[in-house]
Amino acid sequence: MTEFETHTLDVPGAVVAYDVRRVEGSSEPPLLLFGSPMDATGFAALAVHFTDRTVVTYDPRGAGRSTKKVPGSESTPEQHADDVHRIIEELGGGPVDILASSGGAVNALALVARHPQQVRTLVAHEPPVSTAVPDREEALAAMKDLHTTYQRDGFGPAMAKFIALVGFKGPFPADYADRPGPAPSDFGLPTQDDGSRDDVLLGQNLLTCSHYEPDYDALRNGPTRVVLAVGVESEGELANRAAHAVAEKLGTKAVAFPSHHAGFLGPNDYGMAGEPEAFAATLRRVLSE
Repeated sequence: MTEFETHTLDVPGAVVAYDVRRVEGSSEPPLLLFGSPMDATGFAALAVHFTDRTVVTYDPRGAGRSTKKVPGSESTPEQHADDVHRIIEELGGGPVDILASSGGAVNALALVARHPQQVRTLVAHEPPVSTAVPDREEALAAMKDLHTTYQRDGFGPAMAKFIALVGFKGPFPADYADRPGPAPSDFGLPTQDDGSRDDVLLGQNLLTCSHYEPDYDALRNGPTRVVLAVGVESEGELANRAAHAVAEKLGTKAVAFPSHHAGFLGPNDYGMAGEPEAFAATLRRVLSE
């Protein structure tokens, strides 16, 4: 199942592109796979392991093929959630199953809080909800410092700090945001500022995603089964710790998935190969429980 239909959908403030790998006659609901700001290409290696049901991937607004009426403007989890809600409406209204990762998992939590009838099971894989961790003030300060660095110095210095931040193990020390960042050259990043400030991660989604406060009451009391997922290799990292914290607030326990924060990636994807076959097997098991 490698062929898919590509569609575009006009939504408030944007045009989003989504792909449908259609399977007729399946007894299973459609499965949506998405991240943020990662676009649909990051989920191709995972999608091919679900040949028994329709699989839908999409590019979040501002990423990949999806455009915004105000390019470079900030996007919120609520906006992303509304985009996915409208895609589900185009698919027939649901219910669907969802595997959402990273920022996509934050957006999916917002979707389920607002439109729980559209989602049967949500597997939220490592949502970087900085508001949920015990060291939230330090985590939020680190995110604000990242944004400040991007606005002041540009992509290279900010992305170097981002890479160091997401890989940091354990709670953030009180002085973390005040520490100097690594050199961009250490990661092969540009050292010169090109003047742009519209990066889809650093400029459009970083603050709104990390500062999102989930509606825990709606998530607990709604009909959607919400499963938090963590990578076995990313223990101690912020997104992993946040997933555990959100699960605890919902009265559940996070489920371990193979590999790292992007364990669904194929061998040639983004230079950080995961274990998509094993990831798919775990996802299939969780969805069937």
